[in-house]
Amino acid sequence: MSRRFVVLEIVFVALIAIAAAVLYFDRQVSEEEASTVSTVSTASATEDPATLVRFHSPTFGPSNASVTIVEFFDPSCESCRAMYPFVKKILEENPNDVRLVMRYVLFHKGSEEVARLLETSRKQNLFPQVLEAVLAAQPEWHDDPQVLKAWDAAASAGLDVEKARAEMNSPNINAVLKRDMDDAKKIGIRGTPTFYVNAQPLVELGPEPLRNLVLSEIKRAGN
Repeated sequence: MSRRFVVLEIVFVALIAIAAAVLYFDRQVSEEEASTVSTVSTASATEDPATLVRFHSPTFGPSNASVTIVEFFDPSCESCRAMYPFVKKILEENPNDVRLVMRYVLFHKGSEEVARLLETSRKQNLFPQVLEAVLAAQPEWHDDPQVLKAWDAAASAGLDVEKARAEMNSPNINAVLKRDMDDAKKIGIRGTPTFYVNAQPLVELGPEPLRNLVLSEIKRAGN
């Protein structure tokens, strides 16, 4: 057997080994992807209301409403800002039948500080006003880690900024943010906004799909 033939045979065997390794790796990736899809599917199923709604969460609307919208939102999320007027309109159109529960999911830079800002506004009974002001000003502070324009917007809505900065790192606010993030992780929230209506997931994000799901739940509650 020539030396050249031996070298070619070694190369051929090596190529077969590499191909086998690639196939094994692809299979492993496929199994991981299947596992991920399974996790997402589970997170999309109807959730336990006790996990979705916590007593500490900001709410709008009557506590005895027949329909509860739960929104997992990030104050830095542009889609959350875009959806807010439509959610508000749904509440205005159904003042006796719908309530909104808001949960924090902090994916962006500056989100945690703005969430803390919002929580301090609740202590000053200014949450709706500050929320709207902060969302309206979002393009000005979205890329600023110090979110200075968010603080300016909150101040323009009446927030006592000095008092808020003194309270924003309190154990109570720490607990609220930790609970929300723990629940979001448990449920499998991977993007914002994520909506649930009476514990049912909104599978298609948009104003009309949300309105239609809310109206169907109002109708079902009335039957």
